[in-house]
Amino acid sequence: MEKIKVTAVFDIGKTNKKFFLFDKDFQEVHKEYISFDEIIDEDGHPTENLLALQKWLKDVFNRILNADEFNIKAINFSTYGASFVHVDEDGNPLTPLYNYTKPLPEEIVASFFKEYGPKETFLKDSGCADLSMLNSGLQLYWIKKTKPEIFKKIKYSLHLPQYLSFVFTGIPISEYTSIGCHTALWDYGKRDYHSWVYSEGIYKILPPIVSTETSINMNYNGKRIKIGVGIHDSSAALLPYVRSLKKKFILISTGTWSIAFNPFTKKPISEDANDKNAINYMRINGKPVKASRLFLGNEYKLQIKKLNEIFGVDEDYHRHVRFDYDIYTELMKDFTPSYKWESIEDEDMPVQTHIASDTYEKAYHQLMTELVLLQIKCINKAIGSDNISRLYVDGGFSDNDLYIKLLSHYSRDKKLRTTDASLGSALGAAISISDTKLNSKFLRKNYALKKHVPFIVS
Repeated sequence: MEKIKVTAVFDIGKTNKKFFLFDKDFQEVHKEYISFDEIIDEDGHPTENLLALQKWLKDVFNRILNADEFNIKAINFSTYGASFVHVDEDGNPLTPLYNYTKPLPEEIVASFFKEYGPKETFLKDSGCADLSMLNSGLQLYWIKKTKPEIFKKIKYSLHLPQYLSFVFTGIPISEYTSIGCHTALWDYGKRDYHSWVYSEGIYKILPPIVSTETSINMNYNGKRIKIGVGIHDSSAALLPYVRSLKKKFILISTGTWSIAFNPFTKKPISEDANDKNAINYMRINGKPVKASRLFLGNEYKLQIKKLNEIFGVDEDYHRHVRFDYDIYTELMKDFTPSYKWESIEDEDMPVQTHIASDTYEKAYHQLMTELVLLQIKCINKAIGSDNISRLYVDGGFSDNDLYIKLLSHYSRDKKLRTTDASLGSALGAAISISDTKLNSKFLRKNYALKKHVPFIVS
């Protein structure tokens, strides 16, 4: 029996670590996943168990390499961003993988701005929202100032996707999608590292930058394999769309966060340096991606829990509510916001939640209308002054009937499509090291592309 030629991808999320094999048509032919308990760093903050992750990567890969049915031709890595692994001259990690939720000491941020501020100018130049460990470049500043002995031993600081590649190749590199992931390292105007990276000597421990499409041909355990340099998961999820669509679009990737990506921006940097939800990414070739985020899934979960308690329904009831035109029309007669958000800041929200509806269905329609209006604001921020008339929605809300119908209604000047991109970032990682040309049929075939038409208001 002839072995199937496959591309292997490790897709590493904060919770689930997944491994995929894709055939030449990018169809999934094998999948497995695992999750590890977090460990704690020296300050007691939870963090990734890097050693367990590394062992799993090697064990899975070596097992599949010797499998009878598969012939691995290439491997790549997609992971969450804002995370560094600092290695010594032997390639061993010197610190835990600090979690991007770990707070930075206030005095470190203050001293950084004293040196490299003013804050507004810095945030604008670096395309960041606020400064914390989520801006992973600041982690290097923090280590240099508070752990100088460790800093001296750092040979290379590798973003997590590139560290996973390094585990297999031993070759240290940097690439654009990780650098561009709100790291505070990059100056979007200069298209180079920010001047502070040079002033602090940080550039010496950042490996050479290569295109994300780069791969290294290696003899691995006696087999010739193309090994990718890794890619940041948000940029990976965007890639299949960029590669297969000819016309400009916004991708709304929904989940706990709903992020609207504009990969065609003329103005990548938000004019409002205080807008924490305006963020920037980079495409695989270093071009900027303007993005705006909304804590949609998180807020939805909090409000649904309350609605379920008020109306005494089971926790899955909301999944079965379908859009009802009559309820919506009734709400629109005298529409005012009813919900006070717990995790979203909005100037139009009331001081406290007031649910006047007598049925769950009405209260749910009110909730979804208010959330979709916030989503529209978020999309418009991502579009800015660009002329874009196509929207693609993937992720958890792409099959929420009210979300899609209302989004289609409130953006009726645009064409709306939904896709089932459950493999999003893994597929993007496979595509990034492939020479295959994608066409417009790719999304229909691989992503269950659906068109949506706005409902008619009588």
